[in-house]
Amino acid sequence: MTTIDTSSVLIGNSFPLSLIRRSVRIEPISEVDLIATIKGGQIASFWGHSNTLAAVNGWLGLDLTPKSERPVLCLSENKLPQLDGVEYQACFIFSPDYRPGFRPAIGAEVDAANIIGWQILKIVWE
Repeated sequence: MTTIDTSSVLIGNSFPLSLIRRSVRIEPISEVDLIATIKGGQIASFWGHSNTLAAVNGWLGLDLTPKSERPVLCLSENKLPQLDGVEYQACFIFSPDYRPGFRPAIGAEVDAANIIGWQILKIVWE
């Protein structure tokens, strides 16, 4: 049996839509709102691209390095995202803002120099 962790925040650089099996609400939030949400808590990171990790860590001022390299999310029996045996009702996803005119090549890693900022989406499972 899994438990819902309310003392840590699930964060990643993308979320597989194939793992959404119940209603969700998705909304953009600010960096300030994210910092307020995670203040005093733990970060459970499933960041999958090491090339952008340093860029987001520098921008946010926090370390989003996951405990293992390219951790795998799965679904709990409650159809919530689960990482390392713990399920979450919310997840924060970071999407890069690229420099003007830049378009990533298909299948290629994006160099951090092409990222000028980040957008944060909050996904809440209802």
